[in-house]
Amino acid sequence: MADQTGSMRPRTVDPRVTDVALGIAMALVVAVVIAADRDAAAHAGPGAYLFAAGFGALVLLRRRLPRVMVVATVLAVFVYYALRFAPIGMALPAIAALYSAAEVRRTGWAVGGGAVLVAVATYYRVTGDDAEEYLTPYDLVTNIALAAAAVALGVAVRLSREARQHEARAAEQRLHAERLRIARDLHDMVGHDLSVIALHSGVAAEAVGRDDDAARSALAHVREATSGTLHALRSTVRVLRGPVDATSPAPGTSPTGLAGVEVLAEPARAAGLRVRVELDVPDGALDGAVDAAAYRIVQESLTNVLRHAEATRVTVAAHVAGDRLLVRVADDGRGAGPRLVPGSGISGMRERASLLGGSLVVHDDQEGGFVVHADLPTRLDD
Repeated sequence: MADQTGSMRPRTVDPRVTDVALGIAMALVVAVVIAADRDAAAHAGPGAYLFAAGFGALVLLRRRLPRVMVVATVLAVFVYYALRFAPIGMALPAIAALYSAAEVRRTGWAVGGGAVLVAVATYYRVTGDDAEEYLTPYDLVTNIALAAAAVALGVAVRLSREARQHEARAAEQRLHAERLRIARDLHDMVGHDLSVIALHSGVAAEAVGRDDDAARSALAHVREATSGTLHALRSTVRVLRGPVDATSPAPGTSPTGLAGVEVLAEPARAAGLRVRVELDVPDGALDGAVDAAAYRIVQESLTNVLRHAEATRVTVAAHVAGDRLLVRVADDGRGAGPRLVPGSGISGMRERASLLGGSLVVHDDQEGGFVVHADLPTRLDD
């Protein structure tokens, strides 16, 4: 059976089938031990084999009523020996009960049940007149080993299952986080490109018939931005249709880091916006994730300037101060006013900064315009 990522999942066996098979196996094992008794004629009979079937039937309670199964099995063992049926060992009929209780987080009940069986067997071996018939020192050691092994196996199976479940949940969380990252990157890139397209389309519309060279230049920028956006959309769709590799960025959406800020500035400059870039970040000073986040913050900030600011100039500055990267994007536009309501773009920038252990604040500049200030660590903790 294939999951949504196209991988094949193994078929699972119905738990009820497993329980029935385990119950039948338990009944058969006890019945074989009864039949193998050298005095079977004296000790065995329909009653003993009914007990064997009963021990198997109790296994069907292992998932819903594990504690009831342990108690009922222990009591049934005592009744079996009280009726003087063929010796089958005190722990053997209870193996499934002890294992099942330990497997479903009822380890205390499993240990308690095994301890009661061994303790009672030891007591009657020491005090009973004919206990030697039913319990030899070898039998005592065997009972302890069987009980301990059953409990240990149940605990081991449970821990193994929980580890697999934890890994599956962690993988699902990583997949979800990676898809969110792809969505954020795609939002930032497409939003920026659409802002460039809208801006240059307006320039081209105004220049047609008056400055054909300017119109052609603006349309070239529109064509370039459109082509890049379509390529990124096709690449992202291919990624989302198949398994997502959390170790590599989505094709077409991979940020280039602060080194790509000049490329981001070119379309805005071509539209008449004066963009000043001031970068003082030594090579190798930033972890890759921090560099990429800073790039996306600058990209989203420039997109907001193109869309909303009505600005004529913008300054992009980034420098390293100790172990912090400080990024500032400021424009001379109309600002946001006293009632700023952060949209998805600002919320996304804040989320990026927060995930890296940094912060992001936005506010109107006292001299007019709008300011985005990000404070990020240069290195991520291991």
